[in-house]
Amino acid sequence: MDVGVARTFLEIVKSGSFVGAAANLNLTQTAVSARIRGLETQLDRPLFIRNKAGAKLTPAGEQFLRFATTMVQVWDRARQAVALPPGRDTVVTIGAELSLWSPLLRHWLIWMRRECPDIAVSTAIDTSERLMDRVQEGSLDVAVIYAAPRLPGVVAELLFEEKLVLARTTPVSQPLAVEDHVQIDWGANFAASYRAAFPDQPNAVVSIDYGPLALDYILATGGSGYFREGFIRSYLDEGRLARVPDSPEFSYSAYVVHSATADAGVMERIRRGLRAAAA
Repeated sequence: MDVGVARTFLEIVKSGSFVGAAANLNLTQTAVSARIRGLETQLDRPLFIRNKAGAKLTPAGEQFLRFATTMVQVWDRARQAVALPPGRDTVVTIGAELSLWSPLLRHWLIWMRRECPDIAVSTAIDTSERLMDRVQEGSLDVAVIYAAPRLPGVVAELLFEEKLVLARTTPVSQPLAVEDHVQIDWGANFAASYRAAFPDQPNAVVSIDYGPLALDYILATGGSGYFREGFIRSYLDEGRLARVPDSPEFSYSAYVVHSATADAGVMERIRRGLRAAAA
């Protein structure tokens, strides 16, 4: 099957109509219809139900969606590997959760540029679930995530163990109201542990799903929140933040996840860089 047909299928799903897909792909509507008609003939199943509102996936279309996505991603990766930049021997695709990019992956990128100049790098930011899916399907070499689940064909190695600690702005003599606490999204495990530790805590007035942004916010307005201990250490040393005494701490470990069939030599260099960045 032509990858262009898979792209056409995905564009219809994204835009919600054959007309929209044709415009986005710079094709005629007749060409788009012909591609999908040929695909449906090959699969012997209708993939879309067309109506005045646009195009809706059939059950067969829903099943085909993940395969079309994988096909396009793997093809794009193959093109990257074949068309390597001059002086590069291979390309590594790495993804991470948003909260792990700064500073961990930033330090890793600098380390790779210095220590592995023969490796080209392609990066992605996504949810842990999508990153795990991409490692399994082969469109991503490595993912750095929190709370890695056990999956067949995937290796998860502990990168570092860290604590989430409750910190507040200074001076500590200035009282903070309950609504000054910022709820930060550290994942489902943390949310469950937090609710167990603070069963009477009301819903937060401000919720932020990115730790560095939450830190900037409370430094500007005053407040408290749970942060990675290593990330706020310099702020604690400078006296801009203070630990809240006797507050519960929560474990927060990061993992390097890759396929069990990944190139061992390349993976060792990636791991070495990630360990250096984590340190």
